[in-house]
Formats: sequence, C-alpha cells, structure tokens
Amino acid sequence: MLKICDLTVAYSVAPVLHSVNLEVPEGKIVALLGANGAGKSTTLKAVSGLIRAHSGRIEFCGQLISGKRPDEIVKLGLAHVPEGRLVFPGLSVFENLKIGSYTRRYSPNQLKVHMDKVYELFPRLAERCTQLAGTMSGGEQQMLAIGRAMMSEPKLLMLDEPSLGLAPVVIDTIMDKITEINKHGTTVLLIEQNAELALAISHYAYVLSVGEVVLSGESEAVAEDKSILEAYLGGEQ
Repeated sequence: MLKICDLTVAYSVAPVLHSVNLEVPEGKIVALLGANGAGKSTTLKAVSGLIRAHSGRIEFCGQLISGKRPDEIVKLGLAHVPEGRLVFPGLSVFENLKIGSYTRRYSPNQLKVHMDKVYELFPRLAERCTQLAGTMSGGEQQMLAIGRAMMSEPKLLMLDEPSLGLAPVVIDTIMDKITEINKHGTTVLLIEQNAELALAISHYAYVLSVGEVVLSGESEAVAEDKSILEAYLGGEQ
C-alpha cells in the first residue's frame, strides 16, 4: 500500500534520512522503531506531505504522492496522527472530530454515521462530546486524535508515539484499539517508543538508526534479535 524508495530528507543542510526504503503491505501493522533522533517522525511527515523530500519516491496505492499537498494526500486515504496528539484545545470533542472529516464533505447523515463509528470505537468520546478537548486527560486526547483521523476514512493510518506520556492501563487500551482498527481493514504504520509492545501487535518492523534502516523483517524475528534492541533501541524495552 505504501512504498518508500531511496527517501532522503534534510533540514537546512543537515541530512536526517539517508536513502530510506520501506514498504507497508495492505492490511498489516508495520512498526517503525528507533532511538530519539533516528528519523522516525521525519519519515511520517515526509509521507503525509508536511515536509518535502530532498530526493526519492513515495507511492501510495500505486500513485506517486511525493510533492502533493497534505490535504490531497488525506483525500487519497492516508491519515497522520502526530506525536503529541495536537488536538484543537479550544474546540469540543464533536468539533475536533468534524474537522477530521473536512476533506470528505459529508452530508449531515453521512457525518452522523461516521461520528457514530468513532463513538463506538471510543465510547469515552461520546460521553465527552461537548467537552473542550483541552480539558481532557492525555489518554482521552489520544483517543480523540485517533478518532479525528478515522473521520477521514483512511486506508492507511500513521501513528506517531500514541503511548507517549500515558499511564500503562491507558496504553493497553490504545494498543487494543489500534489492533481493532487494523482488524476492521485499516492498514497501520506505527511509531512507538515501547519497542516490545510495538513488536507484539505488529506484523512487520523496521529499525531506523541515524536516518538509515538497519534492520527489517517480521516483527517476531526482530523481537528475537536482542543485539538490535541493545544497539539501536537502548536495550530490551
């Protein structure tokens, strides 16, 4: 579904990604792992059009998306949940979710159908639908950020550190929901600080180090490579 070929990205004159190659098969969860500064978030930003690649190709569902605007990429079926959630704090849960559907131009009935799907996935959001997003807990905001992305009907959902700063019990809930989203047909590209957790729910994994892919393969095999965990992820997670 997603194919990244020889992707190179630089901030100013400093290279961040060096000829990265990565594939995300349809219907799977792919984990992108690495220490802080490895280039994981930069990869997702390049895919979603938030930053421009210096060179390389990014293809989504067989279509070249390198150079397209972020809204055009969302319309094609690719949604990005950024690190830190970035909900609109002064807007309600309902308003945040409605913004997620901006590129779809739903009718009122269609909007309700998709809103109900998000509320079914995250019942807490239904309970908080009129609450301002900025007054919610970190876990609730993460649910809202994922729900907002799901309002665009993504074929591929990209998640950047969804467990960051959350309590263990909330992390378990979020990971269960990511698995549920995938089982219902949405492909997932996941950046996750907890490598053990990411490898447990994903099918395939890539490990980045200083902007380069140093290991890739089935998640189970990557999890068994303790030397990689030690060398590139700071030890067993």
